[in-house]
Amino acid sequence: MPNILICDDEKDIVNALKIYLSDPEYTLYEAYNGKEALAVLNSHDIHLILLDLMMPVMDGINAMAKIRETSNVPIIVLTAKGEDSDKILGLNVGADDYITKPFNPLEVTARVRSQLRRYLKLGGGTPTVEVFCVGGIELNDRTKEVSLDGEPVSLTPKEYDILKLLISNPDRVFSPKEIYSMVWKDKPFGTDNTVAVHIRHLREKLEIDPAEPRYIKVIFGQGYKLEGERRK
Repeated sequence: MPNILICDDEKDIVNALKIYLSDPEYTLYEAYNGKEALAVLNSHDIHLILLDLMMPVMDGINAMAKIRETSNVPIIVLTAKGEDSDKILGLNVGADDYITKPFNPLEVTARVRSQLRRYLKLGGGTPTVEVFCVGGIELNDRTKEVSLDGEPVSLTPKEYDILKLLISNPDRVFSPKEIYSMVWKDKPFGTDNTVAVHIRHLREKLEIDPAEPRYIKVIFGQGYKLEGERRK
């Protein structure tokens, strides 16, 4: 049974989200600042977090940075309508998705289910290839582990899914809209920047010099591809 943590300093918002996510298959936890959220994570096995950014005691950005030190749990950032800077900031720190206030209940449930489905690997067939190796990058899809030159690399679920898409199709160019459609499972409208932020994070974790990448290349006007010698 998935455990979901809802963290927002406004109790009305927490209560509304609890109503939207009221489902026998979910166990819901609540917190009202980043410090409380970390305490819940330390005492419970959480599978997804809905996280506000502007909170007292410890804000969502600092809490997310702490969480990303040890966990790849999916994080959906809660942002106010029109505050694009909050969305980008959240994605920069390690968020996997965002939902804009005021919430659409159907959107909330759809995005939560989508993130949980990928994180828990529910549904879908088992891939015929479980280990992908290109250059110094190795992705083991059975254990969900990634390494670079033999050293483990910690990726968020979205970063992992993008890398899996690229490494399982080396030298194939994917447009930002294709990546968004295949990874986020959503309509790709105005999503180029979201994909670009995640690509930048992957480069920071997988490239010696992110400004001069060896593996994840931009094909201007077309999209992204992964280059390198394929190893068995």
